[in-house]
Amino acid sequence: MGPRLFGIPATEASAIAVLRRGPSDWSHVGRWDPDAGTYEPGSWIHGRLYPQRCDLSPDGRWLVAFVYKDSWSWQAGPTYIAVSRLPWLTARAAWGTGGTWTRGLAIVARGTAAFPPGTPDVGDVAPLLRRWDLDQRRPASFAVERARGWTETADSPPATPDDPWDERRVSRLTMGKPRPGEPGTRLLARGWYAAHRGSEPGRGPARYSATFDDGPEKPLSGVQWADWASDGRLLVATTSGELQVRDDPRSPQPSWRRDLAPMTPAPEPPPPEAHRW
Repeated sequence: MGPRLFGIPATEASAIAVLRRGPSDWSHVGRWDPDAGTYEPGSWIHGRLYPQRCDLSPDGRWLVAFVYKDSWSWQAGPTYIAVSRLPWLTARAAWGTGGTWTRGLAIVARGTAAFPPGTPDVGDVAPLLRRWDLDQRRPASFAVERARGWTETADSPPATPDDPWDERRVSRLTMGKPRPGEPGTRLLARGWYAAHRGSEPGRGPARYSATFDDGPEKPLSGVQWADWASDGRLLVATTSGELQVRDDPRSPQPSWRRDLAPMTPAPEPPPPEAHRW
């Protein structure tokens, strides 16, 4: 079993924030550009990232990350939400959360934020707010996927007001997303929040599958994360730790691959651009 990987695609650019957990209590961030066929490694942190409480700006430039770092002593405290330049975790602005029970923040269109976070405890968020707004996420499962075109399938149990965090229904929830230009082909995702949950008791690994022209469902074996590129290519992270591009979603053969499994923690000072808006 390789590292746990989860991708957060930009909605207007060929950029994916790849969040890695492992080994042990280490986390890593990288920037994957499927069009260019490149992967840029970024920050290592001896702490934990919570992928479903993170977001990526539409242009792929700014990462909003929820971080837990027990030994971290600074104004925002050990649990915080930070805006940084992908693929780094150098906070340009940060808000302390006082614990892990938070929904995280999302980058949304100007004028659409219902619950903006207010003044940060560290830094200045004004440069980001000239183009987008920040908003608190809904307390629902699959938050990252919902913001990127995934919807609940018809056989999913309905949400109820007394279960606002989807804790009771999430194990029976299925999310689906049609292939761009081929709506008869769909990706399906099931399982506890689809992000870094393999080590949590009772919460098994992600399960991805695909359907073609309403035919039988076909599991995507060995896949821990998947989504469509804008041109319909299948993007996956495998359980062995590879990033792959598959031109034909019916075939497991990749046209591009990058193995992240051999990477080991190597924290280094960020480059100068990580400190700039």
